[in-house]
Amino acid sequence: MLVHICCSVDSDYFLRRLCATQDKSKITAYFYDPNIHPYSEYLLRLNDVKRSCKKLGIALIAGEYDYESWLKGTKGLENEPEKGERCKYCFDFRLENTAKKALELGKKCITTTLLMSPKKEFKLLENRLKEISQKYDIEYLAPDFRKGGGTSEQFANAKKEQLYHQNYCGCLYALNMSRTEAYLSELSCPINKQIQPASALERIKLYKKVEKYEKSNSAFELRKTRIQNYRLISASLEIDSKIKPSYILFGSLLPKEKSSFKLEKKAHIACVKDYIWLVDLKTFNKIAKTKHKSTKELYFSAPSLKKELKVRQKLSGMLSNNPIIVLDKIKTANYTLKLKSLSFYSTTEILSKI
Repeated sequence: MLVHICCSVDSDYFLRRLCATQDKSKITAYFYDPNIHPYSEYLLRLNDVKRSCKKLGIALIAGEYDYESWLKGTKGLENEPEKGERCKYCFDFRLENTAKKALELGKKCITTTLLMSPKKEFKLLENRLKEISQKYDIEYLAPDFRKGGGTSEQFANAKKEQLYHQNYCGCLYALNMSRTEAYLSELSCPINKQIQPASALERIKLYKKVEKYEKSNSAFELRKTRIQNYRLISASLEIDSKIKPSYILFGSLLPKEKSSFKLEKKAHIACVKDYIWLVDLKTFNKIAKTKHKSTKELYFSAPSLKKELKVRQKLSGMLSNNPIIVLDKIKTANYTLKLKSLSFYSTTEILSKI
């Protein structure tokens, strides 16, 4: 049997129930979800499924991340609601691929852990499985493990196994329509790939630590916490009407999104209008203990967030949110800063040894 896998919260419980009635040695898990966006979120879910399947002793195959093909098929369905026509297309896209993979592997039956999700319509999934299995002349299985308190058991199991519990279904459209903290955290990541709070990249790092703790049989607990988060949306600095390379420190807020001022003397550090701090690269390197040769280089290879926040703390205090701008050199000129950023609350997790 080939079992299509969507996420560890659904699959871990589904596979446990399935193994109670099926020969585990004949079950192969198949993670095929090109609908998941962004790619960092896809990797996070795949890694947690790998962790789950390894603990359960079930073989896992990861399919191709064919996001462009999936995206082409959603044309005209962008504004469909959850459980609408776009979801039906998404089911078919993944289940057809699962059926083809099953035939390739010589498997006689397919099923999907999507059947476990309370956010999906069970009857629709059952019908899609039936129709697709008939099309490819293969058997299907559609057990309803939600019944009899199965959904409650599923979430209790996820908590016990400390699985990654995502806060949106996975696709770009669901994420875009929600406009929640998930939207801000997942789609507003910096180009320099700095790992920022409550991002998929941060969670990937967290769950790698979870795996290490499990391998060493160390007792641990994942605890949720609420944080004040931040994302830079866009920024530019004009010096004498020409845009110049600059680097904006994490936490920089400018209420009016634009500020113009004149600097009349050279300096290594300058505090100007609207509590804006200008810092030259030499000073930044000294505080951060880095060796960047230019602001442009700094922009594409930023230090860790921990180092960056130490610079903010040293300059204007740990709780400050004034704009701090790093430049190659600070010179006498007319400046215009345009800065759009967001401050918002996020839920994240902390790994603690017990």
